[in-house]
Amino acid sequence: MSIPSPVNILVADDHALVRKGLRVVLEAEPDLHVLVEAADGAEAVQRGLSKDVHLAILDVAMPRMTGLQAARELSRRRPELRILLLSMYDKEQYFFEAIAVGASGYVLKRAADQDIVEACRAAMRGKPFLYPTALTALARSYVERAKGGKHLTSALTPREREIVKLIAEGHTSMEIAELLVISPKTVARHRANIFEKLGLTHRGELTRYAIRQGLIEA
Repeated sequence: MSIPSPVNILVADDHALVRKGLRVVLEAEPDLHVLVEAADGAEAVQRGLSKDVHLAILDVAMPRMTGLQAARELSRRRPELRILLLSMYDKEQYFFEAIAVGASGYVLKRAADQDIVEACRAAMRGKPFLYPTALTALARSYVERAKGGKHLTSALTPREREIVKLIAEGHTSMEIAELLVISPKTVARHRANIFEKLGLTHRGELTRYAIRQGLIEA
């Protein structure tokens, strides 16, 4: 895909000052243009569906719909759209979930003024943008995988593997119940069994295992 010039950007954050700051940094560059803004995740999805938008920058924590949920929906409905997640939290869980929902990168707010331009250009070239701590997390993940780790696919039943995939993709228990035509209680029971079998404690860890085992694409 050829890179448009300028790149039209959607900036979505529930804080007006953050949106304004990003606009100032981005529009100082001749190849980047903030076309539209959004104050929550649902508005971000609505505006991000426009074919005039080439890149969406989504805050992880937004009302109505989180940035991760918005990214998943936009990736499903507009797979050609490039997406960056923006967050104040340097947490592996969010980073791996961002990969799982189709984001090209994860930018920390505290370093956004230095990193956001590079992240935008990398995303438009089809390259991932990784901040230093994220690189450490990926390296650790690779080492754990190289050592063998836990074999998710052999430890779980076919139904449990289905549920792992859906959880890692960000679906709620209610959504999983509807998709698999089972009760929410059954989903909860499967979920508890999965986490017990794998010795995991939160969805971020499960997402990492799902990516390693090829149940979802990074």
